[in-house]
Amino acid sequence: MANWKKVAIELMRKNRSATTATLFLLLSLASTLGFSPALQAQAPFYQGKTIRVVRGGLAGDLYDLWTRLVAKHMGKHIPGNPNVIVQNMPGAGSVIAANYVYGVARADGLTLGSLNPGIYLDQLIGRKEVQFDWAKFRWIGTPEQTDFLFFIRADSPYKSIEDIRAAAEPPKCGSTGLGSVLTQIPKLMEETLGTKFNIVVGYQGAPDIDLAMERGEVQCRLITFSAFFGREPFNTWRKKGFLRVLTQTGKKRDSLLPDVPTIYELMDKYKTPEAGRRLATVILAPNVFGRPWVATPGVPAERVQILREAFNRAVNEPELLAEAKKRGWRVGPMTGQELESLAKEVISQPPEIIERMRKLLGQ
Repeated sequence: MANWKKVAIELMRKNRSATTATLFLLLSLASTLGFSPALQAQAPFYQGKTIRVVRGGLAGDLYDLWTRLVAKHMGKHIPGNPNVIVQNMPGAGSVIAANYVYGVARADGLTLGSLNPGIYLDQLIGRKEVQFDWAKFRWIGTPEQTDFLFFIRADSPYKSIEDIRAAAEPPKCGSTGLGSVLTQIPKLMEETLGTKFNIVVGYQGAPDIDLAMERGEVQCRLITFSAFFGREPFNTWRKKGFLRVLTQTGKKRDSLLPDVPTIYELMDKYKTPEAGRRLATVILAPNVFGRPWVATPGVPAERVQILREAFNRAVNEPELLAEAKKRGWRVGPMTGQELESLAKEVISQPPEIIERMRKLLGQ
């Protein structure tokens, strides 16, 4: 910069035009600002860049819509205000997307994953398609937890879990198939609470199971809190007293069902052994993971922290909360640190627990 100054001053002494001297001074300033390594180092890493969120599923479903809502608000909370875009990469229930984020994407914090929460079960089972380690992802956060509740027709003879334990004939519960959570959680209840169920599989989807309940073909089923309190026929069923909720899968009672015990409380009541409790943690963890976002292993810690803080601010900002409320979505975020701890817990299971899990999942 000193050389530029000398040239400008010399031009002024020789009565050259002020315009020329000014031009040299401006070039001097540009040189200082544009090419100074010290100032370049101060620019935020994400400035002028684009963050890509790989959604492991089809566009347009609830999970995808949630991902896009968070992405819409996240960039403004990252220093440098990068663009945040969503790219769909469906296949194998999010395993393809997880493999990509884990082993193909660069570990620079510019590629994130929005993954289905239960695919770690594929890792525990040992499926060869899995090319990731669930515990080694860099966890960013989740906007909600997808806890379930278990309900039964109010006109059935089963008024509590105790009634089901003591019943000579088990109630019929509707499910889409053996691999569905609608089958897995009742089987978990059999393993940990001593209940018995007659699980009727083969229904094409939730509406078919709802219709079967109205017809009396089945008496019980599982449903997420969001669906139970956010859509028909459940709103009408609650008003008419058509159903009775017997338990919920969260570790704490939800404020909407303060009188309904959790599975964990019932395990305390029936003195479920430690092995059963560990099995419950493994099977129910997808509900806690919710709709998780992850980054590639190896992303620098300071960038992970930036992403976590931006995610937390995005899911708590008034505009996002208002939009979620308008859509009837429940917001219940968990931090990346909390998800990281849970991921390590569910993956660190002894062989006997994994074997019980394989049996429960029909593997």
